[in-house]
Formats: sequence, structure tokens, C-alpha cells
Amino acid sequence: MIELRQISKRFGSAVAVDGISLHVRAGEFLTLLGPSGCGKTTLLRLIAGFETPDTGSVWLDGADVTATPPYRRNVNQVFQSYALFPHLSVRENIGFGLRMQGCAAPERERRVREAVALVEMEGYEDRRPDQLSGGQRQRVALARALAPQPRVLLLDEPLSALDAKLRQGMRLELKRLQRRLGLTFVFVTHDQDEALVLSDRIALVNRGRIEQLGTAADLYHRPATPFAAEFVGETNLLRATVVARDPAVARVRLADGLELTVPAAAVPAGVGAVLLSIRPEKICVSKQPLATANVFPARIAEEIFQGATDLLRLETGRGLVLRALVANESAMLEALHEGDRVWCGLHGDDIVVVPGE
Repeated sequence: MIELRQISKRFGSAVAVDGISLHVRAGEFLTLLGPSGCGKTTLLRLIAGFETPDTGSVWLDGADVTATPPYRRNVNQVFQSYALFPHLSVRENIGFGLRMQGCAAPERERRVREAVALVEMEGYEDRRPDQLSGGQRQRVALARALAPQPRVLLLDEPLSALDAKLRQGMRLELKRLQRRLGLTFVFVTHDQDEALVLSDRIALVNRGRIEQLGTAADLYHRPATPFAAEFVGETNLLRATVVARDPAVARVRLADGLELTVPAAAVPAGVGAVLLSIRPEKICVSKQPLATANVFPARIAEEIFQGATDLLRLETGRGLVLRALVANESAMLEALHEGDRVWCGLHGDDIVVVPGE
């Protein structure tokens, strides 16, 4: 549906997009994820036609649209600010694009009704934007973008102005809507939770380039670079030296002398130094000795209550500090407290050797 071929874009001396190639499949929900200023919104504007690449080309549905103006691309966009006309009613806002396209009044009214029903805004058609809540305005902006029946919908952080509870609900509604319509969605966000919940695939953008492209599970469980490991979810990033290996496992030594075993296949042949990523929830913490391959003692230096979970800061006594995430069950609360001496266990498969270092 969308193909970007080696596109680059500069603004003065700043490189916003640096030679990116990307395919977006028809009916896919693809998220452009990354920190502020990484180039993800510029990518969206290049697809929409609001920016022209300095080099490379943009293809939509098999046609080169690099020089095609936005209004001739079968693409619509939902903006971060919603961009609703304050003096127009909900009905008039949703129908505005159709009117600009010359859509006949009966057909325009039918499509507006369908779009209103799609976002469940029946009964609000005659209200103005200032008479709506943030979530309702977001629904109107979405309906306005869907009414012209585009092949592709671009969404530039459309949920960022909503409060946390409403955002969670709108994420699920947005995903259900995309599945129902079968449209191609390209969604921009800096919020990793949104990306993990919504996406079929995620393109992690960093400094104008795609750092990693894959499913949410790919990025979370098998990060391709140190940036990917740290940006998507929480992790413990640890440098280690390979001290021994056999066909099955490799033994690595951390800076504090602690040795761990990992699958030998995860460590490239001939590599002497590696970077390890250990997710906090993969560390098993117990007051009783553990029967796993990687067991070491530690002290709970800090316990942070997080509702359903507790975040523990663990100190091994040899300079190593780890974060662990444990279920906040009543029995667990009684067992683990700050200052407790505990045993920590790790399965070898949960220690990820990060490439690209």
C-alpha cells in the first residue's frame, strides 16, 4: 500500500529523514515510534504530501506520488490538535472534506451519518467543538478523516491530548475500528505502550533512521540495538565478557565478577565482549534458593509500589545494581521488603544478547 524508497529530508543543516526505505502492507496498522525530534512526524508528512523529499520517492498503491499534491492522494490525516473548525457543527466538520471534493449533498449526508455512527457520536451532530470533551473532539476528527473513504489513514499522536484513562479506552476503540474497516493505518507516537497495544508492526525511528522494524514482540523480546532495548520497555543493560563456550551454552562475566550462562547460539562466534538486556520481570526473586541455571544473592535496596507490581532495586554487594519487577500479591508483600536478603534467578533464554554493539 505504501512504499518509501530511500527518502531523505533536510531542514537547513538538520537531517530529519536519512535514507529511509519502508513498506507498509495493505490493511496493516503500522506505528512510527520514537523520541521527539527523531523524524517520525516528517515521515508522516512525506507520505501525506505536506513535505517533498530531497531524495527518494513515495509510492501509494503502486503509483509514484512523490510530486502529487496532498489533495490528490487517497490519504487522510488526523492531527494531534484535531484541527476542527470551531464555528462549524460536528456534522459540518465531518462533511467539510466531502464538500471540498464536490460530493453531492445526498451522498455527503449519507457518508456523514455513517461516519457519525462509526465513532458513536449520534446525538451530537449539531454541537460545536467547544461543546465537546477531548475524547469527543478526537472522535469527530477521526470521523472527518474517515468520511471521504481514504485507502490510508495517517494519525499524528491523536491521543496525546487525552488524560491517561481516556487514552487507554481510545486505544482499544481505535484498534477495533481499524480491524473493522480494514484500512491501512500509519500511527505516530512517542508512547511505547500505545505502540505495543495498537500495532501489527512497529518502525522504531532514531535520528532520522529506522532502528528496528518488526512486531511488538520482536522489539520487546529481541531488540536489535541498545537503543531499541532501552526505548521499548524497561531493561537492565549490562556489559559482559565471554569467558567460555561450548556447543550449547556460553558463559559470560559481568564487570562485578558475576558469571551467567546464555545460549551459545545467541553469542556470535569470535565475539569477546557483549551487551546483555535483562527485562526486570524476567528476574525471579525469592527468599528461598532457586533451581535455575543463573542464581545469585542480592539485597533489596529499594521497593517501589506500582499497584499490580512492585519494582525492586537489587544490589549484589559487588557493585551490580538490577531492577526487578514482581507481582504485587499479598503473600509476596509479606515475603519481600527493603533490606531483605534474597536469591535471584534467571533463565538463560531470558538474557538477550543485544546485536549492533
